[in-house]
Amino acid sequence: MRFSFTTERIPLSAGDWFILGALGALFAVGTYWLLATIYFRFTTEVPARGGAMTEGIVGTPRFINPVLAISDADRDATELLFAGLMHPTLSGMQPDLAEGYTLSDDRRTYTFTLRPDAVFHDGTRVTADDVAFTIARIQDPAIKSPKRPNWEGVAVAVSDERTISFTLREPYAPFLDNTDVGIIPKRLWDTVRPDEFPFSKLNVEPVGAGPFRVQRLVTNASGIPERLDLTAFSRAIHPPFIESYTLRFFSDPNALALAVSRDSTLAAHSITPEMSAGQRAYDAVFGRVFAVFFNQNENALFASRAVRSALDAALDKEALVRTLIGGYGSVAVGPLPKESSADNTPWSADRAASILAADGWLRGEDGIWTKTVKKSTTRLAFTLTTSNAPELKQAAELVADSWRALGADVTVAYFDQNDLQQDVIRPRKYDALLFGIVVGRDADLFAFWDSSQRNDPGLNIALYTNADVDAILRKTRTAEDPTERTALAEKAADIIAKEVAAVFLYTPHFLYLTDPRVRGVTLDTIVTPADRFASITDWYIDTERIWPIFR
Repeated sequence: MRFSFTTERIPLSAGDWFILGALGALFAVGTYWLLATIYFRFTTEVPARGGAMTEGIVGTPRFINPVLAISDADRDATELLFAGLMHPTLSGMQPDLAEGYTLSDDRRTYTFTLRPDAVFHDGTRVTADDVAFTIARIQDPAIKSPKRPNWEGVAVAVSDERTISFTLREPYAPFLDNTDVGIIPKRLWDTVRPDEFPFSKLNVEPVGAGPFRVQRLVTNASGIPERLDLTAFSRAIHPPFIESYTLRFFSDPNALALAVSRDSTLAAHSITPEMSAGQRAYDAVFGRVFAVFFNQNENALFASRAVRSALDAALDKEALVRTLIGGYGSVAVGPLPKESSADNTPWSADRAASILAADGWLRGEDGIWTKTVKKSTTRLAFTLTTSNAPELKQAAELVADSWRALGADVTVAYFDQNDLQQDVIRPRKYDALLFGIVVGRDADLFAFWDSSQRNDPGLNIALYTNADVDAILRKTRTAEDPTERTALAEKAADIIAKEVAAVFLYTPHFLYLTDPRVRGVTLDTIVTPADRFASITDWYIDTERIWPIFR
């Protein structure tokens, strides 16, 4: 039997083609879905280099130089452009330009070894001579560096190109905080005399070793900076993900707030979320405590704890927080910037009056409290002094109004910031001073509350004296364990608060708005606004996906 096969094409109908096409499409979609599922399930999204960010800043920089930086605009630009031996992180101080450091047995000498790959933006190596030169310029009184107090009495020794030592007069545990100061290149600055330092063009054409370098500085017709364009420095020890960063300078807070309300990609600090155009909002505890400090040398009234306690009890501090800073802050419970607890003793005008009455004070027909001791009558009268900055002026009026309602005769005096420092604070010429203190990352209260700091240049503006607190604060400065230092600082703060050494008012929050596309932003306690950039190299806009094997 023979079989034969013939090949004959059977034409497909339109319906057949439709079915085949549908099956093919389903197969393609299914394959794509399967591959996409595998891809997204087994790959990880990670930050990628790229993207641009713009930030608005009030004021214009004059000194983009870590030796001279004094304004917020100066410090912001300096933080982005310069790098130090160490760098603050959420887990403490970590090496930056330094490879590491050792501490001598007597805990007075810190020896740093520089990384061999540390370079400035112009490609030259960062050496120990550059570090020594930077510190020498900070220590030079002719240059008037605001960082000079941090480096007074520190001896500097260069061992070789990569090794430098700092020897302190006595152990000081928070010293590492000072080593985040940006390093300037000796090669460029060595020929600039101290008296010419503030006028060098290098202050606005900076060369550092930080995560960003200058691309261009844009000025207006008068030569005033309007914009500073930065680009990522690929050879930085910690190169950033964000490729370009632009700082725009505004003449005043209102102009910045208006710009923020119109542009959701514009970052800014100290602008409330209510004024944003959709930016992502962050807040952190600000390392500042505002208080009224008393000078019993100028007015003996304040030697009385009863008077201080009554003035403290008469203030509705929660109302101050709401009125002055829109609720973005907390009532201060002592000299450390931290969140207040729910069990704070509430304010009470009646309790304040009772404290005075129990101490022998009588309220006169004019409503003012008086006290007579040995035929000498004292009125509850004093002057409250503060800066003419809008927030402090408003705070002083609110505080004075509350104290007037209590029965105190209060006069308010305002000074511009420079006059306040030179003519009031330094010579200690005030009865009561409404002012803010800045507490560093290590919560070191020594400069503000140790009795040795009562006179200028010390910062003990309460002229506070307590031998127990002195002993605690001095132990705090030498304790190696950060946990122990924190516990000691809190112990001293509790004593200071219980003695009503000052009337502590509020601790503001640091508010920061960013382009909503920016991720990776983390804020720890902020001491100066520039501290928001501590994690700048972790911020990112663009992303990519990678297989775990390539991580």
